[in-house]
Amino acid sequence: MPGCYIGNHVIIGDNCILHPNVVIYDRCEIGNNVIIHAGSVIGSDGFYYKNRKTHFEQFQSCGNVIIHDNVHIGANCTFDKGVTASTIIGKGTVIDNQVHLAHDVVIGENCLFASGNTIAGCSTIGNNVTMWGQVGVSSDVTIGDGAIVQAQSGVAENIPAGKVYFGTPAGDAKHKLREIFATKQLPSLIHKLYDKD
Repeated sequence: MPGCYIGNHVIIGDNCILHPNVVIYDRCEIGNNVIIHAGSVIGSDGFYYKNRKTHFEQFQSCGNVIIHDNVHIGANCTFDKGVTASTIIGKGTVIDNQVHLAHDVVIGENCLFASGNTIAGCSTIGNNVTMWGQVGVSSDVTIGDGAIVQAQSGVAENIPAGKVYFGTPAGDAKHKLREIFATKQLPSLIHKLYDKD
């Protein structure tokens, strides 16, 4: 659609739709039946810098982004290319608006990401993973197959397959909800303690 930019040596499969102002950087690969909504940027440089004494030196990102078949990408998403390899989105994955994938992130098949997720570099997300809105994932984290990360969680450590995690830092959802419930009881407990004095 109008305003799209397609870089050099890009491969785009059959039956794809690129909505207005989508940008595809050089050497990216897009499979069949892929939909990318307006304003999304695929293959920008990774956020990869060395802190020198007087400045930050940007290292070159030599990889690309590979999007497999039947992937749907929302509006205003940004996917960085890999630094030395590829950032990969597995087939059948559905990604909502305003999601950021950093360099060398690998997303499995049939994942569902709600709006506002941010996944730091070199993280690996398994198959059939659900991440609800505004989840942040630290670098070099692995989330196992079938895991669910509930909204506004901060994931700093690996999540085993099939687990439901919640909170910041994220932990087993049932345990986190018990912690929240216990915390809510503290004011009444403190009140009872002072009433005894």
